[in-house]
Amino acid sequence: MAEEILNKYKGVHVLKATNQIKIMHTIIRDKTTPRGDFIFYADRLIRLLVEEGLNELPFRDKTVITPTEAEYKGVEFTSRICGVSIVRAGESMESGLRAVCKAVRIGKILIQRNEGTAQAKLFYAKLPEDISSRHVLLLDPMLASGGTSLKAIEVLLQHKVQEDKIVFLNLIAAPEGIKAVKEKHPKVRIVTTGIDSHLNDDKFIVPGIGDFGDRYFGTDQ
Repeated sequence: MAEEILNKYKGVHVLKATNQIKIMHTIIRDKTTPRGDFIFYADRLIRLLVEEGLNELPFRDKTVITPTEAEYKGVEFTSRICGVSIVRAGESMESGLRAVCKAVRIGKILIQRNEGTAQAKLFYAKLPEDISSRHVLLLDPMLASGGTSLKAIEVLLQHKVQEDKIVFLNLIAAPEGIKAVKEKHPKVRIVTTGIDSHLNDDKFIVPGIGDFGDRYFGTDQ
């Protein structure tokens, strides 16, 4: 299924499944993993995900002089960035972003599903005033049906963020969610550490991880 998704949609990137990545996935997916271990290994994965997401941003050549008075031909970012977390689970990714990007600005979007209509509804958005001039790293650890993600992207577009400047970072994605996002917003790039099999009848990702926010913030007891 993952291969089919990658072949069908451009701009979807999955981190290479190294043994280290697989070990971390094994730990955080295990329902018996203590919360402390869950947080520790989820944070490790999040930091790797952020680093990979930064590779989606534009660069330009830059030459510097080293302490040996020699030239080093490197690169530098050509665009300012900001993060936007989808509350609540997305907030778990903010520290990973701050650890990698010094003094990065982070906005927040709160979206909840209307129980009567099953539609995603915006409750709150606080974004940097100059967000339209930045590349945006959209943060949410799970991409399930895509309803919440689509609403968050809609909010960003309403604030004049260009679609091709949105990089959506998530730990685990379902094919249904990727399809929903890419078919409506083909220029949005998605970076994830794993594409799972499908959604169950309760719209949970399978094999998945359960409710990430509950497990991370300790509200699953």
